[in-house]
Amino acid sequence: MLLLLVKYTLLYTVMLMVVALGGMFSERSGIINIALEGIMVIGGLAGVLAAKFLPFPPALVVLGSILVGGLAGLVYALLLGFASINLKADQTIGGTALNIMATAIAMVVSKRVNDGGAAKLDFNNNPFLFNIGGVSAEAAAESGGAAVQGLELSLFIPVGILLLLLSYFILYKTRLGLRLRSCGEHPQAADSVGINVYKMRYVGVMASGFLGGIGGMAYIIPANSIWNFEQGVTGMGFLALAVMIFGQWKPFRIALAAIFFSLFRAMGDIYDSLPGLKDLNWPKEIYRMMPFIASMVVLALTSKKSRAPKAEGIPYDKGMR
Repeated sequence: MLLLLVKYTLLYTVMLMVVALGGMFSERSGIINIALEGIMVIGGLAGVLAAKFLPFPPALVVLGSILVGGLAGLVYALLLGFASINLKADQTIGGTALNIMATAIAMVVSKRVNDGGAAKLDFNNNPFLFNIGGVSAEAAAESGGAAVQGLELSLFIPVGILLLLLSYFILYKTRLGLRLRSCGEHPQAADSVGINVYKMRYVGVMASGFLGGIGGMAYIIPANSIWNFEQGVTGMGFLALAVMIFGQWKPFRIALAAIFFSLFRAMGDIYDSLPGLKDLNWPKEIYRMMPFIASMVVLALTSKKSRAPKAEGIPYDKGMR
């Protein structure tokens, strides 16, 4: 029971953290990325199809599908960048439209690939999972209890830790990160010293799309052999936005916020295995709502202390310097 709680908490932590880091890069550059939900869907779809059809050894399948998922998210995020930066369209409306369109695209593609309407992973042994301290659940069951079941984890966990450290380094230890942050705080001042605000905002949006696509894969692939894209990513992109806000647009705070929300999400998944929650006899929908209820309560209590980038959501016009 404890192993199951740890497994699901780590799985959701990595997914929420990676997507929230993507949103952080976009908003630090001045672009509100409401489209994280849709980017996750597109990245997850591309990653699933790559993992399904790439004719490579398992290690190359893992690497290739992660890159494909990230690049698909990056390309899709460019639509938001073009609408927000070049056309100066409302960023919230543009992101919402991309969320709706992503689910429609995923449904069309998945139905084209599989008559059943879902893009399926047909792995006999999922290469995205590894076991610590024992054997897999299937092997333990086949042994009749003679073998000890270990903790089954996702390869996205070390990938997520690497991306967290890399995000911190880029944001705070490089010239690129300094320029990105300046464009989100005061783009006119950044432009006055020769920084290309449009370019930096595109960089932020592209980083957001790449990480969001990987996050979509991290949600769909590790714990599932079949995923129905008609349900999108079940609101995880919006929960990642809450994680980003609660984490104050800072990498390590985002990681801690992701752990907090992931614990509630994991409890909602395995409530029937937890004695305290099981005895309440609430409808399962109540348990599934727990992370979203927690996000509303936390954001309501901490919203006054939030310090978002000052220029986020404001289209930049060189003529207004």
